[in-house]
Amino acid sequence: MSQTQSNAYIIEIQDRAAGIITRDARGFRFFSSERLFDSLEGRQFRSAREAERAAHAVLSERRRRLS
Repeated sequence: MSQTQSNAYIIEIQDRAAGIITRDARGFRFFSSERLFDSLEGRQFRSAREAERAAHAVLSERRRRLS
């Protein structure tokens, strides 16, 4: 049985849809779905996990600034 990997993933951070990533020849490209994560728009990541960590960092920084 062969397994196929998806070419797009939703990145959710604490029940918020931060964006989607799509696989391409160089890794994964991020597309923001919420203004808070626009700083990641178009960025290239080596892995889905790396993109997820970046989105977590954006949210953590935002919360740190607000407190």
